[in-house]
Amino acid sequence: MIIQLDVSLDQERETGIFSALNGMEIPFYPVQTQVGHYLVCTPKADFDIRKVGHLPGIRDVHRVSGPHKMVSHKWKVDRTAIHFEDGTTISAQDFTVMAGPCSVESEEQVAATLDQLVANNIRFMRGGVYKPRTSPYSFRGLGLEGLKMFHELCREKGVKIVTEVMEAGQIDAMAPYVDVFQVGARNSQNFNLLEALGKVDKPVLLKRGISGSIDELLYSAEYIFKNGNERLMLCERGIRTFEKAYRNTLDLNAVPILKEKSHLPVIVDPSHGIGLRKHVAQMALASVAAGADGLLVEIHETPEKAATDGQQTLDFDEFASLMRQVKRLKEVMN
Repeated sequence: MIIQLDVSLDQERETGIFSALNGMEIPFYPVQTQVGHYLVCTPKADFDIRKVGHLPGIRDVHRVSGPHKMVSHKWKVDRTAIHFEDGTTISAQDFTVMAGPCSVESEEQVAATLDQLVANNIRFMRGGVYKPRTSPYSFRGLGLEGLKMFHELCREKGVKIVTEVMEAGQIDAMAPYVDVFQVGARNSQNFNLLEALGKVDKPVLLKRGISGSIDELLYSAEYIFKNGNERLMLCERGIRTFEKAYRNTLDLNAVPILKEKSHLPVIVDPSHGIGLRKHVAQMALASVAAGADGLLVEIHETPEKAATDGQQTLDFDEFASLMRQVKRLKEVMN
């Protein structure tokens, strides 16, 4: 059960609600976000919500029976829309593409990529400055100084930055230069990081774990929401299975299931999902057809020379072609 409290709730009424719930022996957990004030209640037996719905200071009461509370579609009928100060929106009504290199490598690389994004009317550039790598000898990014350079160039073009944060200790230093924090597959169950991101008023793109289930992804999102951040997106990026013909198994079943279970926007990363450059565009279009609210695509001027993940990265011409196809597909679907 989720209780929505009035935005203007005063201390006296809040105390009265807490006392009433304690008197009925209903455990509850206060959740204060950028958007609202809630109580997540976990009664041990079936409960008549009319017993609390009349209390002063309560805006609404929602019955949520599943394990995921705040991210559940059962209490929030309207889908979440993530708004930015310049009017940009990520939502089911505003299909969003986030594109850029796996790793930020140089000023020249960022500038060339930005030109391509602006030409294709893309408002978000993805690019890693801290890279989790399987081998400790692989390129691991330019770090905070690289992010500052990335930020300066993006601001000149009016493009927003999506980049991965690896640990809670990086958040404060990165926050002035980041528009969307990305949580990578390897950190999908790093609960200390998720809780810390719940205390930040920045959108979070949460990727599904390498072998993570739908439930585990939603639980991870719940950690962020419960700690105060409603500005959340879920990202399907492929899971590890027995199949070796491609990098991961892009689970497009997850798109309609996540949209049924949760009110959060669902983004698909076809680059990591299949890991084969020549098939990325096909899987991107399949993601659109499956109902995704956006795409996360890796692009590079010369993928063969990319510092990381060149084998799954589109060149600029391939990306421009994909954007034209996405536009046509969306027109047909609409």
